[in-house]
Amino acid sequence: MDTGTIELSGIGHTFGRHGPRVLDGITLKVPHGQFLALVGRSGCGKSTLLHMIAGLIQPQAGEVRIGGRVVRAPSAKWDVMFQSPSLLPWMTAAGNVALGLRYAKAPKAEIRSRVEELLALVHLSEHAGDNVQDLSGGQQQRVALARSLATRPDVLLLDEPFSALDPFTRATLQQEVRTIAAGQGLTLVIVTHDVDEALLMAGRAVVMAPRPGRIVADIALPDRQHDERAFAEARAAVLARFEAASPSAVPDRISKSSIRRFFFPALGRQPQS
Repeated sequence: MDTGTIELSGIGHTFGRHGPRVLDGITLKVPHGQFLALVGRSGCGKSTLLHMIAGLIQPQAGEVRIGGRVVRAPSAKWDVMFQSPSLLPWMTAAGNVALGLRYAKAPKAEIRSRVEELLALVHLSEHAGDNVQDLSGGQQQRVALARSLATRPDVLLLDEPFSALDPFTRATLQQEVRTIAAGQGLTLVIVTHDVDEALLMAGRAVVMAPRPGRIVADIALPDRQHDERAFAEARAAVLARFEAASPSAVPDRISKSSIRRFFFPALGRQPQS
């Protein structure tokens, strides 16, 4: 089996002894080299599922396999980019990129060469010696990406890593991460509640619904440049399933009585109109 193939079999999970069922009956296969988006509103369990793929959480039911191996803990063969870059603030950009290689006890010459290669790949060569606290948010995420790639993983997992960035930086990084992942032959899984981000980053969208978290749609995403019509149809299908799975809890119209109950809950009588 290809080392980057992800298999989820009958995943189920509950937080706490009497907590809600957050995932139920998740079965999914992601072939090596595929780009998959897990799409759904907050609370559908998509980040929990991603953390299980990463080995950060063990499912109570079912199992996760990568490359045929059961995932029981984090590994250098699969890495995660989080919403926050989670860099060591007292270190330079180069120092942060080198962390995984140092823990792996790679030779110093190899570390130096690999760090230089990766900083060039993410367009940060001139910032190698800069403290990461002096870098912009987009630059810090580039450092985090380089660090994730340092140990040559087979799988890259993205937990909404662009959500805190400005729109221009976000769009730039989305495209660059996709290009880099494709160039390195990685399997990529991104968690997002942004349908357009899923369409840009992935070739397949799995839509999840909450209470409990489950898969309600699995939709292939054609290349927009090759078939605009098919792309538009796929986008419409993802949006429809997304909305059907988790309709907005906010009503289009709010009645006057609802406003009164919200703003005057402790009053014995309603204010006069």
